[in-house]
Amino acid sequence: MLRMDGTSSMALRRQLKNVVRNYTEAQIKIREATSNDPWGPSSSLMSEIADLTYNVVAFSEIMQMIWKRLNDHGKNWRHVYKSLVLLDYLVKTGSERVTQQCRENIFAIQTLKDFQYVEDGKDQGVNVRERAKQLVALLKDDERLKTERAKALKAKERFAQNAMGFGSAGGGTNGSVMRGGAHAGSSSRTGGNYADPYGGAGLSAETEAARPSTVGEEELQLQLALAMSKEEHDQEIQRRKHDDYKLELAMKESQKDPDPWGDTKAASPKGRSPPSGELPADRVRRIRSVRTASE
Repeated sequence: MLRMDGTSSMALRRQLKNVVRNYTEAQIKIREATSNDPWGPSSSLMSEIADLTYNVVAFSEIMQMIWKRLNDHGKNWRHVYKSLVLLDYLVKTGSERVTQQCRENIFAIQTLKDFQYVEDGKDQGVNVRERAKQLVALLKDDERLKTERAKALKAKERFAQNAMGFGSAGGGTNGSVMRGGAHAGSSSRTGGNYADPYGGAGLSAETEAARPSTVGEEELQLQLALAMSKEEHDQEIQRRKHDDYKLELAMKESQKDPDPWGDTKAASPKGRSPPSGELPADRVRRIRSVRTASE
């Protein structure tokens, strides 16, 4: 019997709930981006959601689901934390209606500055509280928001251009970009209780050093990882197809007659039909006798 780990089980339950509750495409993307999985929402998924905010219907569905996620508590603290991460991204790269609605409901975000939850002796609420403070401060500072929004939109545009030309780009250039931001990003993303906001295992110094220091570097690293994952997946599919083809050939070989027709040393098995286009000997004799009698 197949046994699933906790992450696979959560993903399956989420997919079933999506079907049972007939969630829309936009709502499903929000649920995926703000799931309880112990890793953050991907930049590509958040970018898709940001684009959907420019659609009036999708915008309403997106914000409704985000406010619902922000109201979670306790063991679902990742729903809250990831919703704040997503809101920060949408405020900077999505429709300006996102910022307007966040300001209208800023009290709901402010209350999260007091969010409390301790898991296995670790204060997970600190991540939510810090994110809420940062988002509230951004929403209250018009000039800073304009600057951050302009920078984020440029980074998103560069990411789209890099994605288009990724196939022709050399690996050495990408590698140097990834290494270039290693030490610059490690100081701002490590330290205190913020090293691993998703509640996963502690990260090594090398892993921390590899973290990107800017949005552009993060987007590029994500694109590289996705491309490598797709290449490995394609290679695995090709290998399986090759194995299936060899198995099919082996089965066909095993089904061939070890004593082909016309071999004088072995008699034809009883009941077996002769090869295509060849008549049995007794039928040939009957045809010949009929022809002789008619003549």
